[in-house]
Amino acid sequence: MAPKHVIYKKLSRDKSVGVYMGKRDFVDHCDFVDPVDGVVLIDPAQVKGKKVYVMLSCTFRYGRDDMDVLGIAFRRDIFLCTRQVYPPLQDKERSVHTKVQEKILRKLGDNAHPFFFEFPDNLPCSVALQPASTDPGKRCAVEFEVKAFCAENQDEKAQKRSSVRLAIRKIQYAPDKGGAAPSAETTCEFVMSDKPLHMRVSLEKETYYHEEKINISVDIDNSSSRNVKDVSVSVEQVTSVVLYSNDKYVSPVAYDETMDTVPAGTSLKKVYSLCPLLGNNRERHGLALDGKLKHEDTNLASSSIVKDEVLKEILGMLVAYRVVVKCTAAGVVGSSEVAVEVPFKLMHPKPDPVKTQLTWCSRSLNALI
Repeated sequence: MAPKHVIYKKLSRDKSVGVYMGKRDFVDHCDFVDPVDGVVLIDPAQVKGKKVYVMLSCTFRYGRDDMDVLGIAFRRDIFLCTRQVYPPLQDKERSVHTKVQEKILRKLGDNAHPFFFEFPDNLPCSVALQPASTDPGKRCAVEFEVKAFCAENQDEKAQKRSSVRLAIRKIQYAPDKGGAAPSAETTCEFVMSDKPLHMRVSLEKETYYHEEKINISVDIDNSSSRNVKDVSVSVEQVTSVVLYSNDKYVSPVAYDETMDTVPAGTSLKKVYSLCPLLGNNRERHGLALDGKLKHEDTNLASSSIVKDEVLKEILGMLVAYRVVVKCTAAGVVGSSEVAVEVPFKLMHPKPDPVKTQLTWCSRSLNALI
């Protein structure tokens, strides 16, 4: 049996407007982004001659609303686009509708009006920093939202009782073709040692999926006179907040401190396995997570894929991952740390296309935002 397709619905407090959408996740395919489409249901008696608008917004938030000082909000609008849906500016019968819109329009009748937005190709994906357990407020995040409201004009401040907000997400899947399997190496020469220490680290592929085990091949050729000890292997998440500052957060999300040693004149070839999971890092403040909706769990943030022509500053936050292998070369005159870093991508696989059927569901829709 084909899986059911939920129609997401949310109404304003005074029931003047309601938003109906077939999905909340919109995929960035690199060469294009899924358009945002839905339907707005109007109650003409409640609207009372006002116009009805729909707004698509992308906001970078870096503080709670109650932290506003002197009227300065801790947020920045990256993208705003507003469309008038009522009175309609064009004949809705002549406009092109998606299959989901057609079914909703037939169900809701004459007071339903479609809307359609296209994302510009330079917007970030939904992402948020994990707050501390003692901080119940809004997180530092890139958020997307569809808002419908009644007003005399689109610049008028909308009343909360006559407006409705529905959170959505912009997401990205792993590309169909990955790059070459990454590797890195280093050679260290020491005082009072005729021969060097060589360490090479390699991965099986460039892109890994969330919850997938990462096999890390470590090859240490210790031709030096020093003994190598304290070999450790870790996966680090590197988050750069690029919109309003140059903050950088480096967080280990998987770690293995081994008891392996490599005495002078010997070598080590070994494969270590790590699996970075949010479940093992829920108490770590500042960790980047994929954007989530209320009452839904999420995962570690996916790697950011930056298009060549896009300015990094507009993306808000950039997320990258790397494997780090470290060891200590101990000698008579002191110890030296040797480290090798190998970057890789951590993302979701592209889901298999499935045929879906529509069903109507308003369960917990008001709790989604």
